[in-house]
Amino acid sequence: MEGPCKEQRDRTRAAGRVTGRCLKTDTHSGCGRCHGVGSGEASSGQALYRDTVLLPRTEFPMKLTGQKLLDRELEIQKVCGFADLYTWQRERKSKKEFCLHDGPPYANGDPHVGHALNKILKDIRNRFEVLRGRQVHYIPGWDCHGLPIELKALGELGAGGLSPLQIRQKARAFAEGAIARQKAAFQRWGVMADWDQCYYTYDGTYEAAQLKVFQEMHGKGLIYQDYKPVFWSPSSRTALAEAELEYNPEHVSRAIYATFPLITLPPKITSEEAGLEGVSVLVWTTQPWTIPANQAVCYMPNAQYSLVKRADNSHLLLVATERTGSMAALLGTELESVGTFTGSQLEGGICKHPTIPDKEVPLLPANHVTMAKGTGLVHTAPAHGMEDYSVASQFKLSVECMVDEDGKFTELAGPELQNLSVMNEGTDKVISMLKECGALVKEEQCVHSYPYDWRTKQPVVIRPSKQWFINTVSLKDKAADALQKVRVLPESARSSLLAMLDRRTYWCISRQRSWGVPIPVFYHRETGEALINKHTVSHIADLFKEKGSDCWWELPIDTLLPAEVLKKSKAGPVTDYVRGEDVLDIWFDSGASWAAVLKEEIDGDSEEPESRLSWLPAPLRKPLATESDSRADAYVEGKDQLGGWFQSSLLTSVAVRNKAPYKSLVVHGFAVSEKGEKMSKSLGNVVDPDEVISGGKDASAPGYGADVLRWWVAESNVFSEVQIGPTALNSARDSINKLRNTLKFLLGNLQGFDPHVQAVDPKEMHYIDQYMLHLLREYSIKVTDAYSEFDAGRAIRVLQAFITRDLSSFYFSIIKDRLYCEPEDSLGRRSCQTALEEILDGVTRSIAPILPHLAEEVYLHAPGHNEGETLFKSGWIKSSSVWRRPGLEEAVEGACAIRDSFLSSIPGKNAAQYDLTIAIEPGLLFELMESLQEEPTSTSSQLAELMMVARVNLTSKLPRDLPPDAILSHGTFLINLEGGVIREDSPYDIAVVPTSAARCPRCRRYTAQSADCLCPRCQVLVSQAQ
Repeated sequence: MEGPCKEQRDRTRAAGRVTGRCLKTDTHSGCGRCHGVGSGEASSGQALYRDTVLLPRTEFPMKLTGQKLLDRELEIQKVCGFADLYTWQRERKSKKEFCLHDGPPYANGDPHVGHALNKILKDIRNRFEVLRGRQVHYIPGWDCHGLPIELKALGELGAGGLSPLQIRQKARAFAEGAIARQKAAFQRWGVMADWDQCYYTYDGTYEAAQLKVFQEMHGKGLIYQDYKPVFWSPSSRTALAEAELEYNPEHVSRAIYATFPLITLPPKITSEEAGLEGVSVLVWTTQPWTIPANQAVCYMPNAQYSLVKRADNSHLLLVATERTGSMAALLGTELESVGTFTGSQLEGGICKHPTIPDKEVPLLPANHVTMAKGTGLVHTAPAHGMEDYSVASQFKLSVECMVDEDGKFTELAGPELQNLSVMNEGTDKVISMLKECGALVKEEQCVHSYPYDWRTKQPVVIRPSKQWFINTVSLKDKAADALQKVRVLPESARSSLLAMLDRRTYWCISRQRSWGVPIPVFYHRETGEALINKHTVSHIADLFKEKGSDCWWELPIDTLLPAEVLKKSKAGPVTDYVRGEDVLDIWFDSGASWAAVLKEEIDGDSEEPESRLSWLPAPLRKPLATESDSRADAYVEGKDQLGGWFQSSLLTSVAVRNKAPYKSLVVHGFAVSEKGEKMSKSLGNVVDPDEVISGGKDASAPGYGADVLRWWVAESNVFSEVQIGPTALNSARDSINKLRNTLKFLLGNLQGFDPHVQAVDPKEMHYIDQYMLHLLREYSIKVTDAYSEFDAGRAIRVLQAFITRDLSSFYFSIIKDRLYCEPEDSLGRRSCQTALEEILDGVTRSIAPILPHLAEEVYLHAPGHNEGETLFKSGWIKSSSVWRRPGLEEAVEGACAIRDSFLSSIPGKNAAQYDLTIAIEPGLLFELMESLQEEPTSTSSQLAELMMVARVNLTSKLPRDLPPDAILSHGTFLINLEGGVIREDSPYDIAVVPTSAARCPRCRRYTAQSADCLCPRCQVLVSQAQ
């Protein structure tokens, strides 16, 4: 159908549904009120015919609360085999596979709502794929190494006196406890997996696969050792990668303006200018503690610089021309320009270091100099800045480090500074020294964004040390190209990922801790030269696979580095070497998960995937199908992983296989409080998912059950921040209760119906019933599309629109008379039940990915299933193309348009109390209406049922002898068939007259001759029943 026509029909169908409710009663009521005699009538009539009316009957409860709800969910999980579903679907034959690779949560604490958001979002998609017949590949995992676990495991005792193996033992035990608690929660939420077969980054087989990625990247020259500045956390005494930083926008630094006396004038301006003695270069820095490490002052070659004289003390200062106005305001004095130069003219100038006697520092050009803040001249300490280090590399400057692992000055900084913390008393002392020598011009408080250790929440410093790095510069372009073939949801996240990738010049992967995968390197005792190659790494990988990485500390070095490996490596005796002490960054751990869990494609690796996945049972060991080309269909994680797991996985996979490890990325937001605030214990706004499900200690905090938590996830806009609290949870519970009400109505009216025996062929069904199957097919297409797009929220909106508009307000209100008052085995009633059974089946399957407990509960009560059969083993919505019949659709929707005109003419009145005359000139619309009512007048036709009136008269022209109280109305309906080939704008007239018939005490329709007798239809039924 064409757009305008479809919109018109939706409006007419929806508009006619609310005011046209059959018996002015709740849509899904038990109908004792509907079909008994009203309170103003003889109660004897109600009692007399009650047993002849087929009212809904079902044991399915409309509402479950409290402990009954919790017990029922656990019972459903057991009876319906939730624990076995994953293994069952892995063992069945399937042509297509869907792989969702699980990003490993960190094993350092209890489950939280962020876990719930992530795991349930993944499970909704996985369950949908199982239902539609695909073989799902989903192995849950945990990220088990790293500093946060080590710190928590050691607690206040710290690592003092403990060996690496003792530290690792405590850390492993802590991680195992966290994993057990998280795993139990994930199972309670109904997440489908084989929970006995997960991957853990501390598993020896996983570590071996990780080392093979390391080996391949090292062999390609992408992993190297170097001495350069890195982010260093004094609070945890280790190097950090960019992904391990949090930026505090409220950090306060003591910023200073200091002078560097110019002792050798630049050659290009010496001859042109006179009287330049006593000139000082003015610099600005937010890190005064780095002044002792200064090696140069940098300028922008293309910028203008001015020599200015202070009005208050006649000092001559060199600053960027663009910054003189700001400097004058800051210093509170006028700055008189004495001369101007281009930056390139400053080349060759030399300054005196302000605090170190006899030390000279050159003026050097640099591209990183900006005019946004400061003076346009940048203090450069190569040991403590990434851009400063680049300048040092270009001009061969010293990168000497004066700061130790605890963030304190070493003896190289001089006796006045030695052992002082650079961020605290060290800063105080440097400022004091600048003041004493007359170099301090101004000090100010500067609030700015500053990097903090993501776990200790303490500021970091930049200091050089010998570390292992990945050369991301050589990978960035390949990674960006690989991303072009990846679908990103939402698309806006792509630019963020690319921007973070572009900023990453190198990735420091070594950590000075014990709890992690050891970097498989040996160092020469005397030269310090590293011994690492494919022979040494392969041997260590084999040992890790067999014994786990603890063997790095447990085994003697001659077992780690045997003679045959030394021979292949052309190295000296084993006594010349010591094992390395660093471990790998945990982002490298998790970033290599594609190699450990998905099908591996590493050059020179002859190991069978089945062997590599040896920790799994045989049915699960099968790697990804060939057609999936070893990439996961999806990675689904929070937006914090744009700079984390998404990126580390991409870089390692591109380095080894020249392609991304995923076909699509789904990036969701964070769970926040109901007020939109970040959750924190200090604010008291943390929502515990266990309390959401089981209830809190306070009796006022109810237990909602797992399905409410799942509905909250599904209904939320997961691509932004997701709010959770009593309002959202109560709304989810109420929505599920409304859904249960609908399902109870469907089940109640299918009591005793056997679809295998009693179902009616679609072509023989009433038109309105066939039409509902047509709408069900449309619904199934929409909801399938929504799930396919990771948009469970749209699936819920489609579901609620179908239930509210198409079922509750329209179909259910029309069919009650046929369901309750027609003979039990009549064609009309069986036709209706056939449609209801298909609707129940379709709706139940459509909610199953979101509400698996409710769906299986309904399935247990639904007709036509064998004992022991479960919904998730029986497939997706079974809609048929036979259900789409355009002519039938036009007939019903044309009748809906006429009904809309009719109901609009009697606002607020009961349609059942009227006779309706419809006049249509001979043509297509008249023929369509004749398909719903063959006779000129009828009280029992499909058209009369749809109009919900006492009688319908169908004629080509309104009669002339209409009574004076007749209400007349006119309308048109646009018929659109064959894709627009047949279009006909059809006018119609209607006349509405109060019926002269009486209300039948059994069916309550106005079709009886008098108030004390049954209508003809009910007379026959009652007499047969007697």
